[in-house]
Amino acid sequence: SEAIRVTGNPVIDALQMTAARPPSPEVERLTSELGLRDPDRRLVLVTAHRRENFGRPLERICTALRCLAEAYPEVRFVYPVHLNPHVQEPVYRLLGGIPNFSLLPPLDYLPLVHLLKRATLLLTDSGGLQEEAPGLGVPVLVLREVTERPEGVEAGTVKLVGADSERILNEARQLLDDPLAHAAMAQAVNPYGDGRAAERIVESLLEFSR
Repeated sequence: SEAIRVTGNPVIDALQMTAARPPSPEVERLTSELGLRDPDRRLVLVTAHRRENFGRPLERICTALRCLAEAYPEVRFVYPVHLNPHVQEPVYRLLGGIPNFSLLPPLDYLPLVHLLKRATLLLTDSGGLQEEAPGLGVPVLVLREVTERPEGVEAGTVKLVGADSERILNEARQLLDDPLAHAAMAQAVNPYGDGRAAERIVESLLEFSR
């Protein structure tokens, strides 16, 4: 146990370095096309593509997202859609044509991070984003019944809502309507690190080598 050092996850270091980079022309264009030049316009970012959600679960997720978008016409919803046809078909069928809902092709890391940094709320079934979004102060609703990252649930940075339309709606509405509920998640300490993991790793290696 004396040889173990807890450093945090270097992915948070990489996230913060990427978020600090100035927006590229692609990011500027995307921000303009999505109508996000106004800093007061709220953004809800969505990713959902896991195999366990194929079929009815993804349809229930899309139903909840459609209801949310209709209930909050002033909010911009953005969903970079995975290329798998099991994702594309229900997503475009159920969410296509909604004025404030933008369905995009998959994004590179830099534009995704800049959208995440701009987001009010993230709904996702991704694993990595459960670590990254709290690093930028963005509350996360996890579209799964279980997560391999329980530390986030315990820390209060993420909530599990599954593919239950009613749960998704209720939890998202609370975070969009209640500033205190939003702040409680946004300001919770990210258990995966503070962006200084690389420093600690180097310090530890130097200490072990002496």
